Amino acid sequence: MAFTSRILSRSKQLYAGQIVLQQDHIVPARFFAKQAAPAAPPALKGDEMLKNIFLEVKKKFDTALGVLRKEKITIDPDDPAAVAQYAKVMKTVREKADLFSESQRIQHTIQTRTQGIQDARTYLLTLKEIRIKRGLTDDLGAEAMMMDALEKVEKEIKKPLLRSDKKGMALLMNEFDTINKKLGIRREDLPKYEEQLELKIAKAQLEELKKDALEAMETQKKREEFKDEEMVDVKSLDIRNFI
Repeated sequence: MAFTSRILSRSKQLYAGQIVLQQDHIVPARFFAKQAAPAAPPALKGDEMLKNIFLEVKKKFDTALGVLRKEKITIDPDDPAAVAQYAKVMKTVREKADLFSESQRIQHTIQTRTQGIQDARTYLLTLKEIRIKRGLTDDLGAEAMMMDALEKVEKEIKKPLLRSDKKGMALLMNEFDTINKKLGIRREDLPKYEEQLELKIAKAQLEELKKDALEAMETQKKREEFKDEEMVDVKSLDIRNFI
């Protein structure tokens, strides 16, 4: 029992931090806020600006912790029900703290990174970079198909395709529609794809939490006073008790 209590006590910041801060859910709230900033905000002194940023982040952090203190989370990435519950809890955190979902953050990143890109080829290559950096896989091979489609259009128009070329972009969009049909991707199914992405992310985060919990317990067990204690089952840990 002492072993379990010590693990929960000493790991408080570890687990709370993993859940709340993982994947930049809290810290960059100012930069991923859903509402746009005023067009011409008054100039702020450095200290005042830092104070406002701190207060905004703290408010969102406290809101997230308030949700996590009430909702049950089971650290079991192999249980679909536990993964679904974790995803549901994190969705509640995002809604109450006014944070982006993963799909919304990806969209924001794309909009930010592709501003000013004039040609379609650089645009597609930038999308690929974003996908790789975010750890997403292209299991369907869609990127290669899109590049092939671009090659086909550029060969037809006999020049590099610019995003400002309405006629050329219309041809490319038609090619993309053909690819989507071939892959069975429909616009009306986008909410389902977003849900699948959030579940995938939830599973990965639970796997990371489980790994950290096991490592923390292994470290504690090496101490003399805990060498005869049995390790607890990670699934039995209730995060609400030590947030």
